[in-house]
Amino acid sequence: MTTKSREVLLKKRPVGMPTHDDFELIEASVDDPADGQILVQNLCMSVDPYMRGRMVDRKSYTPPFKVGETLTGGALGRVRASLHPKFSEGDYVQSNLGWREWFLSDGAGVSKLEGLQAPLSAYLGVMGMPGMTAYVGLLGAGELKDGETVFVSGAAGAVGSIAGQIAKIKDCRVLGSAGGPEKVSLLRDEFGFDYAFDYRKGSILEHLMEGARDGLDVYFDNVGGEHLQAAIAHMRPFGRIALCGAISQYNATEPVPGPNNLTMAIGLGLTLKGFIVSHFNHMREDFVRDMASWIADGRVKYRETVMHGLEQAPDAFIGLFTGANVGKMIVQLADDRAE
Repeated sequence: MTTKSREVLLKKRPVGMPTHDDFELIEASVDDPADGQILVQNLCMSVDPYMRGRMVDRKSYTPPFKVGETLTGGALGRVRASLHPKFSEGDYVQSNLGWREWFLSDGAGVSKLEGLQAPLSAYLGVMGMPGMTAYVGLLGAGELKDGETVFVSGAAGAVGSIAGQIAKIKDCRVLGSAGGPEKVSLLRDEFGFDYAFDYRKGSILEHLMEGARDGLDVYFDNVGGEHLQAAIAHMRPFGRIALCGAISQYNATEPVPGPNNLTMAIGLGLTLKGFIVSHFNHMREDFVRDMASWIADGRVKYRETVMHGLEQAPDAFIGLFTGANVGKMIVQLADDRAE
């Protein structure tokens, strides 16, 4: 017996902003498990900005997607049948086999989720890779100290919204940028940012000067471009910049100029440190403990933008670059009770 599973392939490499023509939805057949295998139904999957870089055929910290093959990414599912000694039917599991509804596995790269301390979908966001990215970016790469002044760009997104709240937990003054008045209000009223602004209105540097008259100690960069240049111009001596992402440049079709004020980093003694979450795997246990505690006591709040059905995955992904999401963008694939 086989199970029908829809999957999304990379049909062609995007040029500029991704479009629906770059993806293809197909139907595949997934066999029942043999000895040592499990059959998993994905319940929800993640789309993340880093996936855009993997759609380009170039050397990076992770291999590029191949044209004509099913895409991959974070997913949460449930074991529906098992002939594997370490997995039982009904187990919740986490994998990198998203962009499909079902998959067969020998257990490699699949881990059980036990003792859930938050709703399941949170393990794609605040309790997953985005939340840990915020945690290690601030406390590891950014070497955050209590009471400092912190600026987070893209602060209404999955990573930025958590980074700002962690900084508040550390008694910091926190500034954040976002696109649009609704997101700015969210930063201020729900996530507790001290100063929030719409980067589309006015000078970014002037906003930073208004929100942090004495300068910035730490900048958590999700955007790059003009945000990075403005932050460099307003850093305090020996400030730290955690380079997490540069979403403003991911769809550029020509080389993008770097900040033209980088020489300021010399005299100010700035540290600009690029990082990915796996650089700080040694902090995982601390992250899980702290984040679960912060969510439980209400010190960290989170938002999710949910689209329903695998066919919506390309729209969800494209929406990351048009500001369609507040917090973590998730694609719901199936009801937890589905058989």
